[in-house]
Amino acid sequence: MKYVGAHVSAAGGVENAPLNAAKLNAKAFALFTKNQRQWQAKPLTEKSIQAFKKNLSEAGIAPEQVLPHDSYLINLGHPEAEALSKSRNAFVDELERCHQLGLPLLNFHPGSHLRKVSEQDCLATIAESINLAHQQVPDVVAVIENTAGQGSNLGWRFEHLAEIIEQVEDKNRVGVCIDTCHAFAAGYDLSSMEASAESWSEFAKVVGFEYLRGMHLNDAKSTLGSRVDRHHSLGQGNIGWDAFRFIMQDPRFDGIPMVLETIDDTIWAEEIAALYQLQHS
Repeated sequence: MKYVGAHVSAAGGVENAPLNAAKLNAKAFALFTKNQRQWQAKPLTEKSIQAFKKNLSEAGIAPEQVLPHDSYLINLGHPEAEALSKSRNAFVDELERCHQLGLPLLNFHPGSHLRKVSEQDCLATIAESINLAHQQVPDVVAVIENTAGQGSNLGWRFEHLAEIIEQVEDKNRVGVCIDTCHAFAAGYDLSSMEASAESWSEFAKVVGFEYLRGMHLNDAKSTLGSRVDRHHSLGQGNIGWDAFRFIMQDPRFDGIPMVLETIDDTIWAEEIAALYQLQHS
């Protein structure tokens, strides 16, 4: 079964996110559990936690279909000790918030070497960051998002994701989220059914579908291999509908949260409906 939704607002409290998802007829959603552009945030209150769980249940969405995203400030591969420590502490806080809310996944961007260390060293630091976080917070799975490869960001090659996973001690608590826009910008062609089959075959070989724990479904304003992260509404960018038809018709994508981050939130409900229609077209 497919679970499609969008990255919804948690303005006014995390408990509002399930309500916003329900308005879209979503079966999954993403949210920020704190302000994504600030290091510090007030702890979640017990009232807010209980309201979130109640609203989630009433929306008919399972905790497994929620894909929280961590702060954009965090860089788990930071080459400088002080900044790395700050990022690691913030990541642990994000994991704890997920644990408090009863959510088993946390989506994050792997990190950047800032052109100060090698790719291999940075990837090893990211894996070490995950291992350290796992020791401090139980249960929650660290879900690494592929990137478009802008600047010094790692994670744009499937090999980067595989190298991090290889060095994570608890393989049951690590996975990946593939963003279609990022993959396309990184050079993985998704612009036809045939190209999609080839790119996903590469993913299966290098990373493995057993590690796929979520998806971000976005078309791309950027071009193939441009290494530029520019999302677009479905069918309006350079990827086109075939990529999403492939995903919606392939059972390897069953059972995971698939979340829109497209640029026009006023048509999210229509995009969700259109994706479900693709299962039969």
